[in-house]
Amino acid sequence: MRINDRLLTIASNGVILTGIGLGVFGIVRGGSLFIAVGTAGIALKARHQRKFDFYFPLLIAVALFALAIALPRGR
Repeated sequence: MRINDRLLTIASNGVILTGIGLGVFGIVRGGSLFIAVGTAGIALKARHQRKFDFYFPLLIAVALFALAIALPRGR
């Protein structure tokens, strides 16, 4: 099944909003992971455009994912 751009945008925005909500309530690591996945989804939407529009957001998503993994665990 092929995912169209509109569905990808809606799903990515939903995942990002979920990540922001988790971050607000103190679950920073989980929120960061959700935001990273949502950002990667938005980057995938730009895969047919210029290279910079695809690779830069994807690089930010990968860096945020790595940062979320490197965060120290809570109590």
